[in-house]
Amino acid sequence: MKSDIIQIDNHCNGFGKAVEETRKVAAYQGLTRKQSLSLELCTEEMLSMVCSITGAMKASFWLENEGSRYELHLSTRTLMDKEKRKQLIAVSTEKKNAAATTFLGRVRDIFEAAMTNEHVQTGQIPDEIMDDLANHVILEETEWDGYECAVLKTVSENVQVIIRGNQVEMIVTSML
Repeated sequence: MKSDIIQIDNHCNGFGKAVEETRKVAAYQGLTRKQSLSLELCTEEMLSMVCSITGAMKASFWLENEGSRYELHLSTRTLMDKEKRKQLIAVSTEKKNAAATTFLGRVRDIFEAAMTNEHVQTGQIPDEIMDDLANHVILEETEWDGYECAVLKTVSENVQVIIRGNQVEMIVTSML
């Protein structure tokens, strides 16, 4: 069975719809309250984590199941840089890009990793200029703490990350 596809953005549009779609699938499949909550937690943490890592996003989310195996899919495009790529791959259970399984896939992955920028700044004013502005509050950047990743890995069986260029797909598998 495949659920409806929910469109999500980083302004929280679609987050509630994705959780509601997860509840509908759980009810349709006759899952217990505990199983349903586990699937909802996977959905919430997956969405939050991808939004934290990729920043601006427009994503598609859906669920698939066969028997007691549930897969949560999220597909999005992002402006990829080395740090994002590293964080996304670190999320996966096997700590590798699942798109790099064949010889050509590994070669493509090596080239894409080598061609990825160090860090992409999206229209930000350089720090040197911001420091000179009057009444400018200097905030320390907070790094992603990986909390969502830890929770997701605890409640799921497998997390797979597939990166092809700027296209990212995450598949979270849960056996209920």
